[in-house]
Amino acid sequence: MIEFRHPPMQPNWVDRPHEMLELGEFGLESGEVIRDCRLSYVVHGRPNADRSNVILVLSAIGSTHHRLDVWIGPGKALDPNRDCIVAVDAIGNGLTTSPSTSSSQPGLAFPRFTIRDMVESQRRLVEHLGVRRLYAVAGASMGGMQALQWGVSHPDMMDRIVAMVPMARTTAWSVAVNVASRGALMADPAWPDGEVTRGWDGWVAVMQVLAARTPAALAAENTDPAGMPAMLAERAQAMRDSGAQAVDWVYQTYAYDAHDVATTPGCDGTLAGALARIRARTLILAADNDLYNPIAAAREAAAAIPDCRYVEIPSPEGHMAASFRRPRDVAFIDRAMQEFFAGPR
Repeated sequence: MIEFRHPPMQPNWVDRPHEMLELGEFGLESGEVIRDCRLSYVVHGRPNADRSNVILVLSAIGSTHHRLDVWIGPGKALDPNRDCIVAVDAIGNGLTTSPSTSSSQPGLAFPRFTIRDMVESQRRLVEHLGVRRLYAVAGASMGGMQALQWGVSHPDMMDRIVAMVPMARTTAWSVAVNVASRGALMADPAWPDGEVTRGWDGWVAVMQVLAARTPAALAAENTDPAGMPAMLAERAQAMRDSGAQAVDWVYQTYAYDAHDVATTPGCDGTLAGALARIRARTLILAADNDLYNPIAAAREAAAAIPDCRYVEIPSPEGHMAASFRRPRDVAFIDRAMQEFFAGPR
């Protein structure tokens, strides 16, 4: 295993000691195995006597356990004075075992994995922590997709689900975005065996602007079109400085592209049938101008989940409405979660 590599801390992140769960030979649903698999996570707060206050927080694509940190803190929706928040790193994100960190299966020798494999690794963590039933499972983007998969795969293991800008089945549009992002990275002369550098320039244009943002949000941030090349170059350099590894992104997009809760073992093969298995109270938050995970996918999921509250985020930010970027959006989502968590437990 290559040395643990945490990205540079950001102002809105909450630092906690890192934990590692040794999963050993971790079997995937494909039949392949991740050797020497280690799951990275952090814990905010403490479990109560019966461990009924544990909230599992899931990471987004290309992100880490810090993805929902902006909502973690005293008085916030994810309050460590009340709940025990376990924030976990998904397989392939560079902290949990990944193509870039595996010494026995490095790079393209790493087996492809799925979002259900991510969920199974997390179930092992929950079992390791002695938790029989989670109070909630929460995540944004791919974290929201994992949260819905949790509800389908393990309907009796949580009371509530919070899924922000999610999909229950990846759309053709989202796959096209991921293909474009992979193309930018794979076009780098160093791919696949070296350190991708120039590839991040095209990746930033696709992922941090065209898919994650909107024309309105971009205009508000950078009103001078002549300044766009410099802004994109700055963001690409930030990606290089962060230590992000192209091969990890590529592998997580493969999992993203293949995702469909309808193919969960034991389901009838239909999206509606799979989502009808969810017994937890569910909150879905979506943005109507999301250019990565189209809002139609969130609406479709919400309509099929038996006990679901669907809320649209009034934001120009698109996919990034469910992030730290705009204080008004942060406050809106915090209120929505606080209302959803209110009442007797």
